[in-house]
Amino acid sequence: MVSGFLRGWIGGGSRQPPDSRAARILSVRPMPAAVYAVGDVHGCVALYRALEDRIVADARTRDASEPCLIVLLGDVVDRGPDSAGMIRHLLSPAPDGVERVTLRGNHEEMMAQFLQDPGASRSWLDNGGEETLMSYGLYPDPEHGFADLSGRFRAQLDAAIPDAHRGFLERTPYALEVGNTVFCHAGIDPARALSAQHPADLIWGDPARIDTAAPGDHPRIVHGHVITEDVLITPKRINVDTGAYRSGVLSAVRLTADGEPLALCVGQQPLQTRHSAP
Repeated sequence: MVSGFLRGWIGGGSRQPPDSRAARILSVRPMPAAVYAVGDVHGCVALYRALEDRIVADARTRDASEPCLIVLLGDVVDRGPDSAGMIRHLLSPAPDGVERVTLRGNHEEMMAQFLQDPGASRSWLDNGGEETLMSYGLYPDPEHGFADLSGRFRAQLDAAIPDAHRGFLERTPYALEVGNTVFCHAGIDPARALSAQHPADLIWGDPARIDTAAPGDHPRIVHGHVITEDVLITPKRINVDTGAYRSGVLSAVRLTADGEPLALCVGQQPLQTRHSAP
C-alpha cells in the first residue's frame, strides 16, 4: 500500500498503458535518501520486524531530514507461520521517517484469487495457503484437510479475514520504478518496454531473462521469487530472496543515488553479499 509522504513521490500516479493486460507500475521521483528492498518474507513476521528495526537504525545514521523507503518485493504471505500478523503489521503505521510500499508477488495473487473463488483456486492451499489460513484461525479437518470448500467454509473464510487485509492484497502494485531501477517480484520481459509489461511476467517470470538483454536496454531490476543462498548483485539485477521461511534468514538491500548496494540481513547465520559479472 502507499501512504503518507510517499504519495508525494509518485510521479503522475501509476502507469496505465493502452494494453489492459499490462501491469500497474508506480513511479517514484525524486530518488529517496535510501531505498531498502526486502526479499520474500513468507509470513515470517518476527524476522521482518527484526529486519525493519535494523533498516530503521541504518536509515537514522544517514540524513534524518530526507525520507527513506522500504519496498517489500512481494510474497509477504504463505508458507511461514504468521501471514495474518505480517499483513497486520504492514497495515500499521511505518516508523518515523520511513515509508513502506508492498509489491504483488505470485502468492498475493494466488491468495486474492482464492478469496474471490475458493473452488476455482484451491491449488493455493498446496502452495502455502494452508499455513496462511491457519494464521487466521481456520484449521483443516484432521483427515480431509481443507477439502470442504462449500458455502459453510466460504462463510467462515469471510468472517476470518478482515476486509482491510483483502483490500491490502487488491491494492498491491506489480512494480515500482525509482530512477533507473525497477523493483518487482520476479522479473521483466526483456522484449517489452516497461510500460507494456504483463502482470504474469512481473510476478511469475524468470528473473534471469534480463541477463540476456543488451547492456543499457533495460533498467536494473531488484527482485525476489527465486531463492538464492546469498544476496546476489550483478550489473543487471539484484536478487534479495534468501528463503526466509526455510533458511531462517531474511535479507534486504540498501540502494542510494551515490553509493554501492549494501546487503542487510537478520537470521540464524551471517550472510555474505555475492557480486557476480553480468
